[in-house]
Amino acid sequence: MKMDKPSVEIRRSLSPLAWLYGLGVNFRNTLFDKKILKQTSFDIPVICVGNLTVGGTGKTPHIEYLIRLLSPIYKVAVLSRGYKRKSNGFMIVDTDSKARNVGDEPLQIKQKFPEALVVVDRDRVSAIRKILSIEKEERPDVILLDDGFQHRHVQPSLSILLVDSNRPVFEDRLLPMGSLREPLKGKERASIVIVTKCDPDMQPIDFRIHTNGLDLYAFQQLYFTGLDYGMIMPLFPGLQGDPLPTQDLRKKHVFLVAGIASPQPLVDKVEHITYNLYTKFFPDHHSFTAKDIQSIRKFIDTVDDSNKIILTTEKDAVRLRAMPHLDEEMKKMLYYIPVHVTFIDEKEQEQFNNNILEHVRNYQTNSRLPEE
Repeated sequence: MKMDKPSVEIRRSLSPLAWLYGLGVNFRNTLFDKKILKQTSFDIPVICVGNLTVGGTGKTPHIEYLIRLLSPIYKVAVLSRGYKRKSNGFMIVDTDSKARNVGDEPLQIKQKFPEALVVVDRDRVSAIRKILSIEKEERPDVILLDDGFQHRHVQPSLSILLVDSNRPVFEDRLLPMGSLREPLKGKERASIVIVTKCDPDMQPIDFRIHTNGLDLYAFQQLYFTGLDYGMIMPLFPGLQGDPLPTQDLRKKHVFLVAGIASPQPLVDKVEHITYNLYTKFFPDHHSFTAKDIQSIRKFIDTVDDSNKIILTTEKDAVRLRAMPHLDEEMKKMLYYIPVHVTFIDEKEQEQFNNNILEHVRNYQTNSRLPEE
């Protein structure tokens, strides 16, 4: 089955503002390209994972994929700005940190990978210097720079650009006319481009549409990934018991509550595993309030049946778990669905893994060579 050609909403009435925005972005990029604005490189592999657009392209699942790939061999650090956190400056994320202080995605990563060093700081150059000042035996071997493609003060050793298959960047426009943070030309800074959220049944013509539209250079590698979902996990295991196999949701009333940028892929997934789906969405990275909890309660009370659950995302689970306004009944109903990256082509996955591992190994080796 051929996928429907993605459509990109363009707000043409805002083209004058997009033109002005483009002037500013192009001027800034030119200052970096001509080395008028300084970029700092480091004697440690820094792998940047980012995008050209606002909204979700799957950065966190891809960061988690890289952690799983690298952590059996190397000590891994993740550096994020901690989007929408209420604190400032450099902070090391602990498993019991509060999402409001460090950001939901950094906390999610730390709780899933407690062995990784997770740090938040808006000033990435300063943060990397602080990371490198850690005692040698605790110092990481590689840093993953989360959402750092436009943070050009850091010169990454490798840049991975993510583009959403459902919103092709080659059909998009600059903010606020479209959702591009910078012109499409910015893709030239990436060594690897990944088309994300792909349908597992993508047809050859769909691969060609993206390959031709992106029009990459020969040195750039192109991959296609999708998202797969795991067992339904309890948000409060002490109250709820074991995870639920997806087939157990078939006849349950599932209330999907999420504050993410692109909920449609999750909706599509859940629609296939339940006959009774109800959705309630909040803005991306939404900080839930007591009023929100009351509205969710009213939402689930619209169905007079005890066979129901509240399903949310991993990112939302991090914020909801810390909510003081949840009563025990709601806690027993709350579950989340984990997500992980899959490559559409297994051979491409092996190639990608080898390229990442080789990059880290070679960069480390070269950084230890004495300068002539």
